[in-house]
Amino acid sequence: MPNNKLLSKIPFYGIALIFIILIVSLFKLQVVQGEDYKQIAEENYVRIKNIQPVRGEILDREYRPIAINKPSYNLYIILGKIREKDKVIDFVSRNFAIEKEKIKETIYQNRFRLYQEIRLVQNIDYEKLIAISEQLNYFSSLFFKTETRREYLYPNHFTGYVGRIDEQEFSKLKDKGYSINSMLGKSGLEKYYEEMLAGKSGYEILQVDAAGNNLQFFKHNLEKKPENGESLILTIDNELQEYISSIFPGKAKGCIVVSDIKNGEILAYISKPDFDQNIFGNNLSTDDWNKILQDPSKPMLDRVIHGTYPPGSVYKPVMAFLGLEENVIDKKTKLTKCDGGMQFGDRYFKCWWEKGHGRLNVVDAIKQSCDVFFYDLSTRFTLEQINNYTKKNKLCVRTGIDLPGERAGFFPTKDWYKQNYGRYISITGQKVNIAIGQGEVLVTPLQICSFYAAIGNDGIWKQPHFLLKTVEHQKNTTFKQEYLPVNREHLELIQKSLYKVVNEQYGTGTAAGVYGVKVYGKTGSAENHMGKETHAWFTGYAEWEEPEIAFVVFLENAGHGGSAAAPLARKIVKFYDWMMKER
Repeated sequence: MPNNKLLSKIPFYGIALIFIILIVSLFKLQVVQGEDYKQIAEENYVRIKNIQPVRGEILDREYRPIAINKPSYNLYIILGKIREKDKVIDFVSRNFAIEKEKIKETIYQNRFRLYQEIRLVQNIDYEKLIAISEQLNYFSSLFFKTETRREYLYPNHFTGYVGRIDEQEFSKLKDKGYSINSMLGKSGLEKYYEEMLAGKSGYEILQVDAAGNNLQFFKHNLEKKPENGESLILTIDNELQEYISSIFPGKAKGCIVVSDIKNGEILAYISKPDFDQNIFGNNLSTDDWNKILQDPSKPMLDRVIHGTYPPGSVYKPVMAFLGLEENVIDKKTKLTKCDGGMQFGDRYFKCWWEKGHGRLNVVDAIKQSCDVFFYDLSTRFTLEQINNYTKKNKLCVRTGIDLPGERAGFFPTKDWYKQNYGRYISITGQKVNIAIGQGEVLVTPLQICSFYAAIGNDGIWKQPHFLLKTVEHQKNTTFKQEYLPVNREHLELIQKSLYKVVNEQYGTGTAAGVYGVKVYGKTGSAENHMGKETHAWFTGYAEWEEPEIAFVVFLENAGHGGSAAAPLARKIVKFYDWMMKER
């Protein structure tokens, strides 16, 4: 028979057990895990609002604008306020012509940033903003903000462009004050000088209610103002840049660089075809981006520092310097007679002039660009000697220009040939090819320009650069210099030969001559592995009272340097002459 007394006490024990569980739970919540929940609570009512600085602008040497900031109307979303996600996505996609998948991806990537402002659409037309403003009343998660956007005043490669920071970049830079909405330099000077241009972000600490509204409880010392970025003053001359861009042949591919011989300042920098950097601030679609990437003309390729090409005959002065410095030749030495080519083993190497140049000294060999002279000269040196001397002249090595991603070029070694062509390959034949800038040797147009600038500057090589100073700090930057491994007598001999190229009969570059200006130069026609027309080179420098500017004109698959590239150099020198007289 059940114990009635015990049964009567069961409710009491049950209630006591419940109280014990509650007490233990409260102890755990308030004491054991109290700090954790306190932090969570504070995070729910405290918001840190990131305040982005204004990006520094980019100006030319005369303080004329190149990249500026303009007002921009942008659409933002707060994910924690979304009520009907599909309707929000449909509204944004329909009104701003953005793929729904792209919006969904943005929402998914930011799913843990519930109360941060996330930019969905940038650079909205004012008319569009007015037309749909009232409709935002139905979407509490959406709102407009007025900010700034980057505008590039002419297409170019050297400034690069800014784009929205991605997740990987954000994870690396968030400790420096970047937000998930920050715009970041993606290429060119925008990337190289990102820290200088971007400035430092500020912040504001807010206390909010459950709906995210600012309660305005915090009044003092809870904000930090942003430090705006510095504005760059470049070495570029917009007037010269615009003129050269205007005379660049039609749909040709290639590049032109003009620099100051005395200090390495880049005065003009053109790579064609180019592209409008402003597309990256206009909600670029995936299809449009793919079209750019798949364009066979490669408009985003900066051919000045990212393109590497065989130098052709513009390389011949390097071999001439080597022969002179090693006392293999002097100014009177005449090597093998040119009858239109030269036999090496079982292969006949042709000269570009099939009738032959006869026997020439080094000055006339450069003037007439005789291949046979340099074929013969190459046999007097090892491949390693030619390799080392080439790099000492700052070819096939990076110049260190203030742009990201500069390529070094390439000079093959004996081991490279054996690995790629077999252990029994004839190195002699490879040297013969390299001696006239053919074969596997590759350089960038900027390296060639800087090398010829050094010849004009009495052997002093100056590091090419864009940055002159900043608006905020009126102090010119300094860049390194080095000396070419050549003595003055030999330097003057090569300078003489480059003058003859342009200014004497039978010189290959007479099309570059300008009345009243001393123009020095060298033509080049470089065969390429694509089997098309040769690449056309013309490079050199121009002298008024003293050497002043160096230049390189490079045209892909355009034919002979003397007929395709030299006339452009002539136009550039004439315009520069006129421009400086007008000033």
